[in-house]
Amino acid sequence: MKQLLLYPLCLGVASFGYTNTSDTTDQVPALADSAAISDTIAISVVEAIVVDTSITIDSITGDTIAQIPMRLSEEDYQIVAERLGIEVAVIKAVVEVEAGHAHCGFGEENLPIINFDVKIFKRFASRNGIDLSSYRKTHAVVFSKPDIRKYGSKQAAQWARFNAACEIDSITSIEGTFWGMFQIGGFNWKKCGASSISEFYKAMCESEHAQLEAFANFLVSCNMV
Repeated sequence: MKQLLLYPLCLGVASFGYTNTSDTTDQVPALADSAAISDTIAISVVEAIVVDTSITIDSITGDTIAQIPMRLSEEDYQIVAERLGIEVAVIKAVVEVEAGHAHCGFGEENLPIINFDVKIFKRFASRNGIDLSSYRKTHAVVFSKPDIRKYGSKQAAQWARFNAACEIDSITSIEGTFWGMFQIGGFNWKKCGASSISEFYKAMCESEHAQLEAFANFLVSCNMV
């Protein structure tokens, strides 16, 4: 059996998704490309992803995703573990660190678990040519700590920040967020085997199985197995 390099895990949730930050230029769309991609990613659709029991999850591409994402089965874990040449327990150890004891990739209202990181959002906003100075007052929630008291839970607060950030720029918002049960940084979408950042986003919102497949691709791309 191969061994999975687990050293990034001791650095915490964000560090795992943010592996090799000095070499992300191939993952970040050029400014012109970012503008083109933004045309295909309707911000209005992203804004529809709010914490509200009356709605379902719509992907960036406009497809409706199942309201109750399917959980991973033992067989799902086993198939991917055998493909990677590692033990199932190793994958579950990652989930334990990144998603907690519940081992869930989705939380309230069946939204994927996220961690919006304002520092990374700022970094990629700069790379994408976005001046954030004019948004600090109009979109203050983006630059503030998650307000659990106001929104009722940490995840609801994180989604409020993400939705507000999408009003500024949807591409940068996805890049600046860690996604799902493996908390993979959105800026690593290419290393997860996605053909576009919108495809990555759709996978994160689709199911735990899609999150697992993205994680497996990430490990292979980073030579961690």
